Amino acid sequence: MIVTTTPSIEGKTIIGYRGVVVGEAILGANVFRDIFAQITDIVGGRSGAYEKSLAEARQTALRELEDRARDAGGNAVVGVDLDYEVINNMLMVSASGTAVVVE
Repeated sequence: MIVTTTPSIEGKTIIGYRGVVVGEAILGANVFRDIFAQITDIVGGRSGAYEKSLAEARQTALRELEDRARDAGGNAVVGVDLDYEVINNMLMVSASGTAVVVE
């Protein structure tokens, strides 16, 4: 399945729109990981634990987006937008776009 942030897909023709689809992932923060991330932030550098969590959440949201597009009868998703938010020490990633049929 093609998933793109652009409104169209080069070389493909959109022949049908199946509606807006959304995929979401919420991951809880681990206390020990938070402590080590704070130490990393104090001494400088990158927080590998948070980067890994963010990547996992993004992939989960995109997989869910693809599944919902497939369920809607689409074979691609255009106009994808990724949003990130922290809610009560949890990381939320939301992916939204338009499920389409391309040929």
